[in-house]
Amino acid sequence: MKKIFRLQSMILTVLMACTMVIPGMCQVSVQKENSSAAIGRQLNLMPLPTQVSRENGLFRLDTTFAIAVMGKAGHRIFPYASRILRRLSNRTGLFFDQDYVNPDYGPDSAKMVIHIDHPVKLHLGMDESYQLQVTPQKISLTANTDVGALRGLETFLQLLKSDSTGYYIPAVNIHDAPRFKWRGLMMDCSRHFMTVAVLKRNIDGMAAMKLNVFHWHLSDDQGFRAQSKTFPKLTGDGSDGKYYSQAQIKDIIHYADQRGIRVVPEFDMPGHTSSWFVGYPKLASAKRTYRIQRYFGAFYPVMNPTQKYTYDFISKFLKEMTTLFPDAYFHIGGDEVRGKQWNNNKKIQAFMKAHHLKNNEELQSYFNRHLLKMLTRDHKKMIGWGEILQPGMPHNIVIQSWRGTSAMVKAAKKGYKSILSNGYYIDLVQPTDVLYLNNPLPPGLPLTPEQKKNILGGEATMWAEFVKPGTVDSRIWPRMAAIAEVFWSVHAPDVNIPGGYMTSVPDSIMTPKVRFEVHDMYRRLDIVSNQLEELGLRFKSNYPVMLRRLAGDNDIKALKCFVNTVEPVKIYRRPNERTYTQYSPLTRVVDAARPDSKVVRNFRYLVYNYLHEKNNSADTYKQIEQWLRTWKNNNSDLQETIKKSPILDEISPLSKKLSGISEIGLQALVYKTTSEKAGRDWEMNSMKTLKAANQPLAQVRLMVVKPIEELVMSVGPHLVNQSNK
Repeated sequence: MKKIFRLQSMILTVLMACTMVIPGMCQVSVQKENSSAAIGRQLNLMPLPTQVSRENGLFRLDTTFAIAVMGKAGHRIFPYASRILRRLSNRTGLFFDQDYVNPDYGPDSAKMVIHIDHPVKLHLGMDESYQLQVTPQKISLTANTDVGALRGLETFLQLLKSDSTGYYIPAVNIHDAPRFKWRGLMMDCSRHFMTVAVLKRNIDGMAAMKLNVFHWHLSDDQGFRAQSKTFPKLTGDGSDGKYYSQAQIKDIIHYADQRGIRVVPEFDMPGHTSSWFVGYPKLASAKRTYRIQRYFGAFYPVMNPTQKYTYDFISKFLKEMTTLFPDAYFHIGGDEVRGKQWNNNKKIQAFMKAHHLKNNEELQSYFNRHLLKMLTRDHKKMIGWGEILQPGMPHNIVIQSWRGTSAMVKAAKKGYKSILSNGYYIDLVQPTDVLYLNNPLPPGLPLTPEQKKNILGGEATMWAEFVKPGTVDSRIWPRMAAIAEVFWSVHAPDVNIPGGYMTSVPDSIMTPKVRFEVHDMYRRLDIVSNQLEELGLRFKSNYPVMLRRLAGDNDIKALKCFVNTVEPVKIYRRPNERTYTQYSPLTRVVDAARPDSKVVRNFRYLVYNYLHEKNNSADTYKQIEQWLRTWKNNNSDLQETIKKSPILDEISPLSKKLSGISEIGLQALVYKTTSEKAGRDWEMNSMKTLKAANQPLAQVRLMVVKPIEELVMSVGPHLVNQSNK
C-alpha cells in the first residue's frame, strides 16, 4: 500500500444552498481549500488522485492531437491508448489525424507522450502509480509500469473540459498511486448467467474506475458455468447449457488483462455444490439424485471430505482450472457449509472420530488443508470466504471477510491477509453514501502498523439472485464508482459505518465535513455516470426501457414520476417477502427502481436546506412546493396507466399514498409560511398517515416519507420525534 500524500486536516464550513430548478442538483458552498483533494474535486476526478496541483494555462485540443509511447511499452498500452483516443474523439467530435496509437509516432510528432519503464505481469501489489503533467504545449504521462500508464490515461480523459472556444485539458501536475493493492468486483454468474458481453462492459467500467480484480463466481447450487474438459458433466448436466467455454474464459482473461485487471476464479466448495452433484453424485455426502437448485439460499448438499474419490476428482479439476486461469490466486469459496449431510452420514462420523475431528468446522478445515496442498502444488494461493479461517490453517491463505470488520481484524491480528467485503454487498441495494463511508481501514482500528499491512483492500460483491443481464448494470453502477474511490484514494472519507449493513448513514457520522464529502461525491458521480455509459454500460439507458415495458404502449411520464420516488427494499428483506426462483420475472417496478434515487436525494437536500439554511429558504420553498404538487397530482395520471397495464396493479395503493403524503407536505409548507398554526389532531393524523406510507409495498418503499415527516415535525411542536427512520 502506497500513501504518497495524506489529506491534511481542514475545517470545512458547509453552507448548503439549493439554487437549481427541479430536478437540478443542490450546490454546496464551502470555505476555500487548496488541498489536493479540493483541486481533484474541482476537476471532477474520481477516484480522487493522491496529489494534484493546478498550473497556469490550458492545453487546447485540435485535430493534430496525437499520442506517442516511449520506453518498454509492452502489449497493453497501444490498444488501450488507441481506445482512449477514440473515446476522446467521440466526446469532442474531433477528427484526429491519428487513427491508432502505434510505435511509429515519435515524441516530436505527438502532443502527448507516454513514458513507460517496463510492462508488468499482473500480480498483487504491482506498481500502478503514475505522474501526469499537462502544460499548454505538451502532455506527459510517466509510469514505472504499463498498468500505471493505463490508470493515468483514465485520469487524463476525465480532465477533459470545454468552453466557447473548444475543448481543453487544464494545466495540472498529478502524482497518483492506489491506497490498496486489492480493489475488486465480484460478479455471480451462477445464480443467473451473465453473457460475455455483460462481463466485458463491466470490466471496461472497472478499468475506468481503476479497479484491478475481477472475481468471477463460477459455480454454485444454481449452475456450474465453466467448461471442464476433464469432467464434462459439470456443465453438461449442471448448467442448463449456460456456461463459458474455455475459449470464452481465455477471451475474458485476455480482455481483462489488456485493461490491467486480474481475473480470480471462484469454484465454491465443499458447500454450495448442488450443480456439481447433478453429473457427479458420488462427490456428495448423501446418496440421492441431485438437481440444479432453482431456489436461492444455503442448502444442505455438501461434498464428502472423507473419501479418496473426492480428492482425486478435485485434484484433477484444480489441475485443469489452475492451468486455465493464470492469476496467482484461486478462490475456493468455503462459505455457508451446512453440516446436516455430514451429521447424518455414519461413515463420515466414524471418520471424524478416528481422526480426532471434534466438529464440522474441524472437518471443513481438514478438507481445506487438502485443497491448499493441491493449489500449492499448482503454484496457486488459496483465497476463501471468512469460514476458511479455522484453527490449523497456515498463514499463506487470504480471507475474504463478509461477516464484518471485526472478523477481518481478528484475521489480521493472527497474521492472515484479508480483504473486506462486508458492507460492500451491492446486491443489497444500499444507498451510495453508506457504501462510500465504509472504510476498510477506519480510524481507531485496533491494529499495529504492521498488522494493517495484512488488510489488502476490498471487494464489492454482486450476488445474482435478483439480477439478470438487463438489470445487473443498474445494481453495480454507478455506486461501484464511489466504492472504487474508497479503494483507490487516500482522500476518501476517514470514517466508518458501524455494522456494515445499513439503509442510511447515522446522523452521528454526518458531521459538516463528512456531509460535504458525501455531497461532493454525489456531484462528481453524476458526471462520471455519463462517462461510464459511453463504455456500453446500461445502468441509465435501460431505465426507460424497463419503464416502457411496464407501461406497455402507454406514456411513461406518470410511471417514471412515481418510480423516481421509490427504491427497492434493502438488505435481506426482498427474499423474505416473496419466494423467488431462477425463473421468476425480474421485470417489475422493484427491478426498475434505482437503489439510490437521485430525485429523492435532491428532495431530501432541499428539505434539509429549507429547514437549516435560512438564507435561501424562499427559492428552496418554491422547489419543494413544486415537487409536492407534482407528486400529489401524478396519481390520477398513473392510475389511468395502471388500468391498461396489470403488471402495475401492485403499486396502485402506493401511488395513492404518495399523493396523500404530498398533500400533507404542502399543508406543512402553508403552516411554515403563514400565521396559521398546525393543530394537534392534524399533526397526529399526518404522522399516522406517514407511518403507514413508510411501509413497503410491492417490495419497494416510498423514500420521500422521511423528508415530508421532517416538514411536519418542523411546524408541529406538540409531539415528540416520531421518526419512521
